[in-house]
Amino acid sequence: MPSLNSSLRAKLAFTASAVVLSALSGLAHAEESVAAAQVSEVVVTSARTTRSAVALESREIQKILPGASPLKAIQTLPGVLFVTADPWGNNEQNAALFVHGFSTQQLGYTFDGVPLGDQQYGNYNGLSPSRALTSENVSRVVLASGAGALGVASTSNLGGAIETFSRDPSAERGFSVRQTVGSYETTRTFLRADSGDIGGGNSGYISYLHHDAKAWDFDGHQRGDQVNAKFVHQGDRGKLTAYFDWNDKVEPNEDSTAFGNAQTATSTYFPYTRPFLYPDLAACSSTLTNGAPPAFQGNNFSNCFSAAQREDLLGYVKYDYKVASNISWSNQAYYHHNYGRGIVAGPINQAGLPALFAAYFPELVVGSPTSPATLAAISAKFGGTGNEVRTTEYRINRGGLISTVNAEFGDHKIEAGVWWEHNEDAQHRAWYPFAAANNDLSPYDIPKHPLFIQYYAQFFVNDVQLHLQDHWRIRPDLRLEFGFKSSLQNATGKFPINQVNLPTVAVPVHYPSGSITSNKWFLPQAGLLWDATEHEQVFVNAQKNMRQFIPYGAGSGSPWSLGSQAAFDLFKQTVHPETSWNYEIGVRTQRQVDLGFLTAFSGQASAYHVNFKNRLLNIAAYNFINPGASVLANVGGVTTNGVDVAGTLEFGPHFRLYNAISYNKSTYDSDYQTGSATGAITTVRTGGKVVPLTPKWLNKTILSTSWGAFDAQLSADYVGSRYVTHLNDLSVKATTVVGLEAGYRFDVTGSTWLKAARVSANITNLFDRKGVSTAVVTGNSGGYAAFPLAPRMGFVTVAADF
Repeated sequence: MPSLNSSLRAKLAFTASAVVLSALSGLAHAEESVAAAQVSEVVVTSARTTRSAVALESREIQKILPGASPLKAIQTLPGVLFVTADPWGNNEQNAALFVHGFSTQQLGYTFDGVPLGDQQYGNYNGLSPSRALTSENVSRVVLASGAGALGVASTSNLGGAIETFSRDPSAERGFSVRQTVGSYETTRTFLRADSGDIGGGNSGYISYLHHDAKAWDFDGHQRGDQVNAKFVHQGDRGKLTAYFDWNDKVEPNEDSTAFGNAQTATSTYFPYTRPFLYPDLAACSSTLTNGAPPAFQGNNFSNCFSAAQREDLLGYVKYDYKVASNISWSNQAYYHHNYGRGIVAGPINQAGLPALFAAYFPELVVGSPTSPATLAAISAKFGGTGNEVRTTEYRINRGGLISTVNAEFGDHKIEAGVWWEHNEDAQHRAWYPFAAANNDLSPYDIPKHPLFIQYYAQFFVNDVQLHLQDHWRIRPDLRLEFGFKSSLQNATGKFPINQVNLPTVAVPVHYPSGSITSNKWFLPQAGLLWDATEHEQVFVNAQKNMRQFIPYGAGSGSPWSLGSQAAFDLFKQTVHPETSWNYEIGVRTQRQVDLGFLTAFSGQASAYHVNFKNRLLNIAAYNFINPGASVLANVGGVTTNGVDVAGTLEFGPHFRLYNAISYNKSTYDSDYQTGSATGAITTVRTGGKVVPLTPKWLNKTILSTSWGAFDAQLSADYVGSRYVTHLNDLSVKATTVVGLEAGYRFDVTGSTWLKAARVSANITNLFDRKGVSTAVVTGNSGGYAAFPLAPRMGFVTVAADF
């Protein structure tokens, strides 16, 4: 364990993991107000569940940084690593999330019960929580690490679930304003109007958000607009809820810096940041020679620009019906439409692009695809600047139903549910000319009139999930939960436009079409909860989960990215979905004490063990810009063991110290083999190696204080060193990032129009530390890529409720 945490560990000798301050059920309709004055709760854990479930409330999320995404907020919870190169956690390109060794796409995500997909960048089955719900409208975020509830609607929930919940309309009519300004021209404006109770149990709200912040290392702006609306009708027999979300945002992106053999062998250029050149369009062209970036930069050249453009429509209608005094029935219908693109303007002569262009424009080839004459002709075809514009365009069109029945019979609470979703997603790669005379070419514009479409994939996916469980109170202090779920998927993919190959290509790529049915009917779960004392609970849980295959066109990790129909057919016969067994045991405690300066402590300690089987890996090298043939196969399993120990110490009414310390060791179970065109077999010695990007040690600390109208908190997030190759020959150093927040609540007593007012200030990365935020594995050994930590930034937020 790093010495940095030795003193903190000593303070935790008598405390446990997440803080037990109140049951989650008490938060269901909690409304946050800028008038709150007490030292706030850092973490809330459920006292009713047999699994480790911790939650973060709205006000704590906003204290981290007003507008922080729900995923950014949970980085304060035990066992969670969330890193990104922007302070809000909104940039999806360079965000990475790990929980107990499981990565982003191996977790489950929902919003008010609606599935949010697996959070893949360039998503095919969902959207990020921050695009589904404005941060200021979040009620709470719940993390079930290791084993999400059986009813969580997800096809990727191998290692836990993250559930985000929205605030209900306020009982009183009102209008709220939140205005944030700060470093790098940041402006964030949030407006919300509540109707209050308008009679008949009806109430609603509508909110608008505009966010604009300049990137800290290049001339690009993260821009976004979002509208949320929610209506609630509370009747005698049930509750009707309707929700609507629209968002439209653009996130210009930097590229990761390549290190080791991920960089060109002849280059020694390793910049801390790798920004794009826009709006200096002249530099986009003047730096190129025959359409190639400067040789000394190698793979760390600068593109002209790149960005993620996303627009979503999301809505649901839900009715919670009280059938009888002991039976309730919830039904929810939802719909989500997304259209977006990743856009990059860069040199024509890199990543094998001349050969790709030669396949589509053979008349331009003079001698070879890389001859000066050919490159000049290709450059002229693309506008004469030596650059091209490419987009990967995405469409999601999905709808679904969720139905859950809860019935109580004596000591038994039975829950049964079904989730069904139909999704028609599509992806295509298009190439456009880039000419300096085209003033509409920017990270914020949508290109028009492509020169050619490289591929176009369409998918038709049906998911069904069933679950049944019993909560049996064996005796007043002992409860047993047991049940199972079924995960069923049928996915059909086809390529109306397939990739064209040069005649000279040794192994041509022709993306496959076809259907895959992957059903797992019995995924059991069992747990036990024992009230050992008035203050302590012991819980144990075991659960099996499955991750469905990815229905995505020409994307890494998808069966439809395989380079031939024969490879796809072989995959269907021989490859199995990833599965995991999660085991957990823990204890919760909450006590008031009289030890002078120490007046209360609460916490939770848990240990877990995971058997992860049928790990899927793209064995062949995969080039996202110009995809080639790949092999997707099961390559063994992963064994994970870990401990979370954290808690809160209260020092009278003014001070509270929260600390969470986590240990995780995830190792590959076996080696695997790769082949080559010559028939040679190579063994990759991964057996016993630590899974890259998963640090062994994490530590989170929050020191809070409150004195009347003033409150403040100091937070520290320690991330241990991380291996960045499968063979563990390279690693990145540990980092500790400190944040500071302070706020003041104004006395509005006597005002007839102002209900509450507050001003707060935040400083992120207080000591301006440099280091790696998100790391990217590029191979088995010798190289990796990395994004940097965002520098110190300051923000001021004014909040008022009328």
